[in-house]
Amino acid sequence: MLYRKMPKNGDKLSIIGFGAMRLPTKHDGGIDEEKATQMIRHAIDNGVNYIDTAWPYHMGESEPFLGRVLAGRYREKVKLATKMPQWMIKNFSDMDHFLNKQLKRLNTDHIDYYLLHSLVGSSWETIRDLGVTSFLDRAKADGRIINAGFSYHGSGKDFKDVVDGYDWDFCQIQYNFLDEETQAGRKGLAYAASRGLGIVVMEPLRGGNLAGPVPCEIMNIWNEAEVKYTPVQWALRWVWNNPDVTVVLSGMTEPYQVKENLMFAEEGFANSLTTEELKLIGRVADKYRELMKINCTGCRYCVPCPQNVDIPACFEAYNNLYMFGGKDRSMIMYAARLGGILRGVERNFASQCVQCGQCINVCPQHLPIPELLGKVVEELEGPDIEKRVELAKQLFANDTF
Repeated sequence: MLYRKMPKNGDKLSIIGFGAMRLPTKHDGGIDEEKATQMIRHAIDNGVNYIDTAWPYHMGESEPFLGRVLAGRYREKVKLATKMPQWMIKNFSDMDHFLNKQLKRLNTDHIDYYLLHSLVGSSWETIRDLGVTSFLDRAKADGRIINAGFSYHGSGKDFKDVVDGYDWDFCQIQYNFLDEETQAGRKGLAYAASRGLGIVVMEPLRGGNLAGPVPCEIMNIWNEAEVKYTPVQWALRWVWNNPDVTVVLSGMTEPYQVKENLMFAEEGFANSLTTEELKLIGRVADKYRELMKINCTGCRYCVPCPQNVDIPACFEAYNNLYMFGGKDRSMIMYAARLGGILRGVERNFASQCVQCGQCINVCPQHLPIPELLGKVVEELEGPDIEKRVELAKQLFANDTF
C-alpha cells in the first residue's frame, strides 16, 4: 500500500480509501453485513486506513453498520470520515444534534475527518449564515471532530468562495478523466491544494461507468497502449497521477474489487503516466462523451423517489442502449431490472414519474431528471412493457438470456 500525507496535519493516508456508499446488499435492499464486514476488514488488514461514510448512505444504515464493523481494534487502525447532512440543518443547535447522533451511530468518541456534505454555492451560504464555522471551531476544540472539510458538487465558479470561507483541513471533490473540467474540476483542485487543503477524490470511476462493461470502441483504444492495464487501473492511475490528490475513494461492492484495488494501489505513483498514456486517456474520454447520453454517476442521491422510480437504473439502461446497442436486449434488461427479476425488488418504471422535481434539487450532477426519464420512456418502454416483464421472467428462469 502506498500512502500520501495530508498537508496540514501530516496524517499518512492510504491512497485508496473505502467508500461506504455502495456496499453489497441483499435482495431486500439492506446491507449484506457478513459480506461487507469481510470486505472492509480485509481492506484494513491490507493497509487501507481511510473509511468514508455519510448520514444518508444506504438509507441511513451505513453509519450504524460501520460502528459495528469497526468496534474494537479496527477503529484504532483507521481514520473515519463522515458528513453533516447540511440540507437537514435548520438552526445552530441542529449541528450539535446531528454530530452527537453520528458519534453514537458510529460507536466512537470522535470523527477524524468531518465534512459538510454535498455543498454548492447556495447551500454553503445558508449553512455559513447559520453559524457553521463557529460550530466547527467548537467541535474541533472539544475533540468531537479532528479535521474539518467539505464535499462539493457545485459549479467551478463557486468553489473558490467555499475554499476561502473557512480554514479547512481538506475537501472532497468529484474527479475523473471525464470530469476534469466539471464541478470543482482540475482548476478547483489546484486552487484548494494551493491553500494547503488535502484532496480526497470521489467518483474516480464515475459510479462504475469507467469500469465496465466497456464498449468495444473504448476497448479498441485501450488496446493500443504499449503497456496494458485494465480500464479500472487506467482510471485510478489517472487520478493518482496528480500529486495534489491525497486519497481516492472507491465504493467497492464485491470482494474481488477490494483485492484488485489493493493491488492497483501498489503502483499509484504521482507523475507516473507518460505523455502518450495521457493522450490515450484523453481519446478514451472523448469517445465516452460521444457515447454516453446521460451524465449520471449512479450516486443514488435522487432516491428514494416518491413514486418509487429507480432513477439511476433507468439511466443506466438508457446509457447501455447507446453504448452497447441491441434495442431488443436493452428493453428486456430494462424490464427485468425494474420488474424485480434481477434484484428481487420491484421498482416503478420511468413512465411513473409525475415530475414533482424533488430529484432535481438533490442531484449532484444537476440533471433535468424528469425530462431525461421521458427519453427513457420513449426508448425503452412502450405499450408492451408488461409483456416484456413476463418474457424476462421466462428467459431468466430458464437461463436462456
